Amino acid sequence: MIRLYFLLFSIFLFGKSFAQTPIDTVETINGPLVIYNDRTWQYLDDIGFDGILNTKLNALLVEDTFYQFVQTWDHDVCYTSDRENDLSRLRDTLWLCVLEDQHSEFYPPVSGIVTSRYGYRSGRYHNGIDLDLETGDTVYSCWSGKIRYAKFNDGGFGNLVIVRHYNGLETFYAHLSKLLVVPDQDVAAGEPIGLGGNTGRSYGSHLHFEVRFFDAPMNPEEIIDFEMRQCKDENLMVHKGLFRPGAKPTDQEEHGESATYAAVNNTNRVYYKVRSGDTLTAIAARNKTTVSKLCQLNGIRPTTTIQIGRSLRVR
Repeated sequence: MIRLYFLLFSIFLFGKSFAQTPIDTVETINGPLVIYNDRTWQYLDDIGFDGILNTKLNALLVEDTFYQFVQTWDHDVCYTSDRENDLSRLRDTLWLCVLEDQHSEFYPPVSGIVTSRYGYRSGRYHNGIDLDLETGDTVYSCWSGKIRYAKFNDGGFGNLVIVRHYNGLETFYAHLSKLLVVPDQDVAAGEPIGLGGNTGRSYGSHLHFEVRFFDAPMNPEEIIDFEMRQCKDENLMVHKGLFRPGAKPTDQEEHGESATYAAVNNTNRVYYKVRSGDTLTAIAARNKTTVSKLCQLNGIRPTTTIQIGRSLRVR
């Protein structure tokens, strides 16, 4: 049976140019595994996988003659669209089921508190949030999906895992000390994918976590309540206002020393818990700062509705 799988696979690739050469197949509990000459491997069922986990979304944004966005399945690059996806072109609001019927579970990536938020930071843009952890702490996949990228990234992320989810989102887990998954691996919500660390451009152990839609970063706190450790809503209304104007998929976020300072030296920060009747103007005046500064520190806009009980950074 194993040799039959190998024969079928060889016929499938006959006449094609490829860098890897299959040398054998092995039967596993997850199905037949193809072994290549460069010591990599792949499940037979994953050969030819095109990265489509959400067929409805793909038909709307990739196949549609107006949008024609790009989302490939590539194990070697962080951003698969090569700057071609301009989310400011979204002319409609898309209804995204964050918790789908068949994949309705959510699990927080780590249990640590948010130490640095999405938005401008020290004059540069922070495309995700930082979550506190100790080196060696387990990091989990938020939703079910498939591992697209799992290796050391020399662009500042260090050991990085990217998971593409059935809900149409991708999540980034950076600065890991150890990878526990491989590309093409299926993962469930709450499944360990790595161990927290301090790799890449980072000088203090923390998890840099991003949520992206067709390579464009969005504020993870639009979707996840990290204090309550749950999704804010099972649905997400995706519109161009969720994305930073002019942002490009390959824009590098701040991974340098100031990012580390935010993750390590939290004692210099001052937070204010929003109470009933509060406005940004009132909060700014009470804390001797400005609305503009509050927005910069918290990655929000002057028009953002602030929820009672939310902690806003004021220093």
